[in-house]
Amino acid sequence: MNKKHLRFGRGFRVIPGNRHRGADQWLDVVSGSGEATVNGRRHPIRRGSLLFIERREKHEIKNTGKALLRTLNFYAPPAYRKDGNPLSRGKR
Repeated sequence: MNKKHLRFGRGFRVIPGNRHRGADQWLDVVSGSGEATVNGRRHPIRRGSLLFIERREKHEIKNTGKALLRTLNFYAPPAYRKDGNPLSRGKR
C-alpha cells in the first residue's frame, strides 16, 4: 500500500470550453461551491459533489461562492505531465 498526504497548491485558472480528448475526468469537490457546465448543461456543485466528465465532453467549472473552490481531479488515462502541460491524446 502507498500512502500520500495531499496538499493544495496555489491552484490554476480553468480554460473555458475545456476538453480532454484522451482522458475521462473524475472531479470531487472538496470545499466551496460552484457551477459545472458540461455540454451546455449547468449543474450546481458543492462540497461532496462528484462529477464524471467523459473524454471529449466540453466542460467548464466556475467558482460561484465567496470561498475558494477546491477540487480533486483524477484523469484516466493521465491527461497532464508533472509540470502541468497536457499529454498527447491517450488511446482507449
